Amino acid sequence: MRKFIKILVLFYFMVLVTKASNITKVGTTSASFLEIGAGAKAIGMGSAFVAIANDASALYWNVAGIARIEKNQLIFSYNKWFADIKYNYFGGIFPAGNMGTFGAFITYLSTDDMAVRTIEYPEGTGEKFNATDFAMGLSYAINLTDRFSIGFTTKYVSEKIWHMKSHAIAFDIGTLFQTQFKTLKIGMSITNFGNKMQMSGKDAAITYDIDPNKYGNNDRIMGHLDSDKFQMPLNFRLGISFDVFDAQVGKMTMGIDALHPNNNSEYMAIGTEYSYNDFLFLRAGYNSLFLKNSEEGPSVGFGINYQLYPGIKFILDYAWTKYNDLGNINRISMILAF
Repeated sequence: MRKFIKILVLFYFMVLVTKASNITKVGTTSASFLEIGAGAKAIGMGSAFVAIANDASALYWNVAGIARIEKNQLIFSYNKWFADIKYNYFGGIFPAGNMGTFGAFITYLSTDDMAVRTIEYPEGTGEKFNATDFAMGLSYAINLTDRFSIGFTTKYVSEKIWHMKSHAIAFDIGTLFQTQFKTLKIGMSITNFGNKMQMSGKDAAITYDIDPNKYGNNDRIMGHLDSDKFQMPLNFRLGISFDVFDAQVGKMTMGIDALHPNNNSEYMAIGTEYSYNDFLFLRAGYNSLFLKNSEEGPSVGFGINYQLYPGIKFILDYAWTKYNDLGNINRISMILAF
C-alpha cells in the first residue's frame, strides 16, 4: 500500500511540475460548465478543497472524500452565473459500511429563451432558442485503509444550443491520504477525463451547388457542415490541508491546492475556514493565484450547521466571489445530513 501511495504522489507531482507551453489554450475545450465549482463551502475557501472534501460537494472536488463521510447527505447548490445564466447542482451520498460509499449527482446550466436573429431579420424571426448544459454521474469511494481512500466517478455530459447538441462520457478519480504528521492530509484528483465532444444537428444541414459555374446542374444537393471536436476540461489537482489550531475557542483549517488544467496555465488556490462550536463557520480564500489574466479574485463566505432533530442536520452555506470587471457571484448551497 505504501508503495502504491508513493507512486500516485510521484505521478501527480510529475504532472503538476511539467512546464507549460507559452500558449495557454484558453477557450479551446468544450463543456466549460464542468469548471464551475459546486458547493458554497468550497468556493468560500477559494476552491482549495481537494484535501478537505468533507461534505457532499466532494462529489465534484475529490470523490475519494465521500468515503470518509459517515452519514447520508443530500446537497443542492444554486447560483446565478454571468449573463443571467442559471447553475444548479444536486447530489447525494450514501455510505454502505464496509462496502464503501455510493453517490450520484446532476449538474444543470441553462439560459432564458432568446430571439433567433438573422441578417434578413436582425430584430428576430419570431423563433426562440436557448442553451443548456447537463451532466449526471454515479460515484463510488472506499477506504482501503484507515488512512487512504480512493474514489471513482462515471458521468454523462451533454451540451445543447437550439437544434445542435453534443455528448460524451467522462471519468473522475480521486485519492485522499491522512498522513501521520499531525492533521496533515494530501488529496489528489483527475477530473473530466473522456472523449472529445462535437456539435451536430439539423442546423448543420445545408444545400450545396457542387459546380456553381455549370448551368443546369443540381444546385440543391444536401450537405452537412461538420464542427470541430474539442476536448473536455481535464484538470489535475493536488492539495494539502491541516488544522492551524483546534481549541475551545474554535478550530481553523487551511487548504492549499495546485492545479494543472489542459486549457490554461498552472495556478494555485488557498483558503481557510474558522468554525465555532461546530455551528458557525467563517471562510475566506483566493483562487487562481499566479494565473495570468484571471478575472477571479478573492472569495468569502459563511455557514450554519443546525441540528433539526437528533441525527438530522441542516447545513446552509453562502459564498461571495469577486470577478473584477465581470462583477460578483453569489452562491448558496444547502445540505441535509441524516
